[in-house]
Amino acid sequence: MLEHPFQTAVGFDLAAIFLFAITGALAGVRKGYDLVGAAVLALVTALAGGLLRDILLQRGTPVLLTDGRYLSAVLLGTAAVAVARGHLHRLRLVILLVDALGLGIYGVVGAQKALAAGLPLTTALLLGTINAVGGGLVRDLLTGEEPLIFKPGEWYALSSVAGCGAFLACVAGAHLDPRPAALVGIAVAFSTRLLSIRLGWRTGPLSVERDA
Repeated sequence: MLEHPFQTAVGFDLAAIFLFAITGALAGVRKGYDLVGAAVLALVTALAGGLLRDILLQRGTPVLLTDGRYLSAVLLGTAAVAVARGHLHRLRLVILLVDALGLGIYGVVGAQKALAAGLPLTTALLLGTINAVGGGLVRDLLTGEEPLIFKPGEWYALSSVAGCGAFLACVAGAHLDPRPAALVGIAVAFSTRLLSIRLGWRTGPLSVERDA
């Protein structure tokens, strides 16, 4: 546990909400949903991880429900997809970058909030990862997709773990200020996610040997 609690800028949190809202709305577009359906997926993807985090932290009414800026960020993300939906086939790289960036930001935000609540580093690592992947998990379940974090393949949850771990190492080990530490953690998660795709890094399934 850190001796002095700290806060990262709320802009990190709002940026993650906006980016994940975009990925949720995009999932709705790919499924052929209307604006309402896409907006629901944007809301779930953007807020589910944070709500689960706050429930585990037992912080009372989640800030996501009491601060109107969070819902505004979701609406902006949905609106951005609605405006650009005719050009999505040209934006595959942008979509990938948005998802990877959101993964890094939200992981750091979750880890920071756990530290600010006085929780140990291992718990902060867990909550940061839950914060990052929780929304995508609920989104996939609602759309009937097998959740990405359950499937062997590209690093997703592992990228979040790497980013959260780097952030925690910076603030607890190197004693960096929260903002530069957050940027390091985001950069690690972002680059790890993209490198896993570019270089073909894969996780493998656990196999059980059967008796002959």
